[in-house]
Amino acid sequence: MPLNELTDVAQAGREKKLAALGSVFAALVLVSLKVFLAATTGSLGVLSEALHSGLDLVAAVLTYLSVRVSDKPADTIHTYGHGKVENVSALVETGLLLVTAVYIIVEAFGRLLYHQEHLRPSIAAILILALAMAIDWTRSRALARVARRFQSDALEADALHFSTDVWSTLVVLIGIGAAWLGDRLKIPWLSYADPLAALGVAAVIIWIGSRLGKRTVEALLDAAPRGLAERIRQSAERAEGVLAADRVRVRRAGNRHFVDLTISVPRRLGVEQAHDLSEAVEARVRAIVPADVVVHVEPRSDATEGLFDAIRAVAQRAGLPIHEIAAQQLDGRLFVDLHLEVDERLSLRQAHQRATELEESIRSELGPGSEVNIHIEPLGVRIPGAEEMKDLEAAILPELERFCGEFPEISDYHHVIVRSVERRVLLSCHCAFTGQLPIPRVHDITMAIEDRLRRRFPQIDRVTIHPEPVDEA
Repeated sequence: MPLNELTDVAQAGREKKLAALGSVFAALVLVSLKVFLAATTGSLGVLSEALHSGLDLVAAVLTYLSVRVSDKPADTIHTYGHGKVENVSALVETGLLLVTAVYIIVEAFGRLLYHQEHLRPSIAAILILALAMAIDWTRSRALARVARRFQSDALEADALHFSTDVWSTLVVLIGIGAAWLGDRLKIPWLSYADPLAALGVAAVIIWIGSRLGKRTVEALLDAAPRGLAERIRQSAERAEGVLAADRVRVRRAGNRHFVDLTISVPRRLGVEQAHDLSEAVEARVRAIVPADVVVHVEPRSDATEGLFDAIRAVAQRAGLPIHEIAAQQLDGRLFVDLHLEVDERLSLRQAHQRATELEESIRSELGPGSEVNIHIEPLGVRIPGAEEMKDLEAAILPELERFCGEFPEISDYHHVIVRSVERRVLLSCHCAFTGQLPIPRVHDITMAIEDRLRRRFPQIDRVTIHPEPVDEA
């Protein structure tokens, strides 16, 4: 990983840890305030809020610990990283929330149906609850901002907790305010507002817990974000050269996405071309969502594939190099001629077997009415050395001088080069002719010299003679 990316990851980790640690201190302050109020007022609503905030404290501690662990890099055991720790933390938080909601509901119905607790509401209690609301709102905003920036499920869940505390505390405020008003105005039935407020808090807890639980279970079951796989598929298929995106799989661990997709490409592409295309698709996917992307390439024929492309694809699949492909249509039959290169260390029987297998594969691809004829030649795995090239050039020069001397139209030859390119020996030279000489005559002479040189030196694969006017030589 580049140094700048490592720096960004470290900075992100520090910011996430500071946000989570701030939530721990905020939750600790809220629990202390609400426990004090519950003891002084005897309010079930305040007690339920204290329990809720107590769970928020546990959740904040779990969030802090999960953020510390989830940012660890992948290792030999956890090859996808440690991001799932955040989802496990959220699952534990969900269970604690639901247990608290059940306790509050049981206690509230007990007070409604069987006994009444004497409440001691006060203006101070109302002010303290208002302060708790302000702390909840501030922490919720701060956590949500960091969660969005770094795509942290754990911090987002914590932000969700603090935001729901704002509403649940408001419900408790209404309940304790109604009880305080009932004491002042001597209205006994207003005392039921407190357990009813507690039921409201329980409803909020169940609602938020169910949402958090659903998201957590989906994350643990590797459910893809809605619509993301289809967006990736469409973007991949728009890449030039991609025939189709046949399978797209997306999973998420913490704040990281992992994308596996299979693309179909024309089988005439070489390995390097297919690799470049897969990298282009990876870049398209990362433009949609930052992810670890793996692209599997499947070669297949397409509507634009020509006859020679199909033949090359068959040979490429067999791992056999071919060239000089020619085809003719005669009396309703297709005749194909080509050159096959084989290891020069093979025997004729071994080389012929490979040629026969290639012929059968090509006929199977082109149809039963096709005829395939293959010329076998050595691959030439040995590359001649510099000394060997110099010796060959020394032998060629007198022969070239003799051949050129047979044609009075040639006034000079020069720039003779013998070289080895891609395991083939190539010869090139310049010949000076009279400037008024017709091109057909020049062509006949150069072809005659090239043919004689190839017959005299069969190890030469190609001879190229460059004709030029004598006054420009």
